[in-house]
Amino acid sequence: MAPPVVTIIALCHNHARFLREALDSVLAQDYAPLEVWLVDNASTDGSPAILREYAEANPSWHLLLLPENIGNCRAFNQAFLQSTGEFVVDFATDDVLLPQRLSQQVALFQRLPPDYGMVYSNCAHITEAGQLLGLHHRPDGRGRLNPRPASGWVFEDVLSRYFISTPTMLMRRAALLALGGYDEALSYEDFDFWVRASRDWRFQYQDVVTTRKRKHPRSMSAQVTQQHDPYLDSTLAVCRKAVALCRTPAEARALARRLRHELAHALRRRQWAAARQASQLLVDVVGRVVGLRGQA
Repeated sequence: MAPPVVTIIALCHNHARFLREALDSVLAQDYAPLEVWLVDNASTDGSPAILREYAEANPSWHLLLLPENIGNCRAFNQAFLQSTGEFVVDFATDDVLLPQRLSQQVALFQRLPPDYGMVYSNCAHITEAGQLLGLHHRPDGRGRLNPRPASGWVFEDVLSRYFISTPTMLMRRAALLALGGYDEALSYEDFDFWVRASRDWRFQYQDVVTTRKRKHPRSMSAQVTQQHDPYLDSTLAVCRKAVALCRTPAEARALARRLRHELAHALRRRQWAAARQASQLLVDVVGRVVGLRGQA
């Protein structure tokens, strides 16, 4: 049988200084066939010219230059809904793929039952200049990793804690299609995908380093530590969806742990409206726990 097509959706917004390294890492993949979509979300730093250069040099690649910034989720969907790959990578062009990334992950997917919707792996964090900072899943010296990966039915895990390195994900197209793609009302995508997909699909961790994730002041992960977290409203919107998805008291308690964390996060940053939302959601989840106990 022919190997499955993998779609790489390379999302760019003002990544000019990192863009060539990112796109060269796509070219360096030891896996074929690939379907590559280059999506620029209205960059102002010269990124479109670099993307045009790579598209011209690789005629099979698709180029989508958006005239205005429409947000990550909508920009991703613009390419995803036109793509065809059985598996999909959401690739931020300030990161780097290691050469065996796709061959390793596709081989794992092909050994798994068809209800596995996503595989993920370890990654190396790097500075703006590319210097190694450390691993996402760090060995603790006792044969364990921190944060602890989870595999199989991980809905309860994704509610209660962060452990997946987003840039390492390879998603099954069918899982994304079942969700209707990313929720375009949200300002970021990964937590929503984890919650909604893990309800009906299993996830699998692969203990290899497949990706280099760049840490810099403009990255999404850096912005959540700022005084005003621009993504907190989206996090609470996902938690609101999760209330109805909980089927057991343990799952609802896991969501309550997440909400207590988000409430503390909002209070520390004096985001009072978000704190009120988190408090009300916490009340709703406690009611959900009581209701689910009554059904048991």
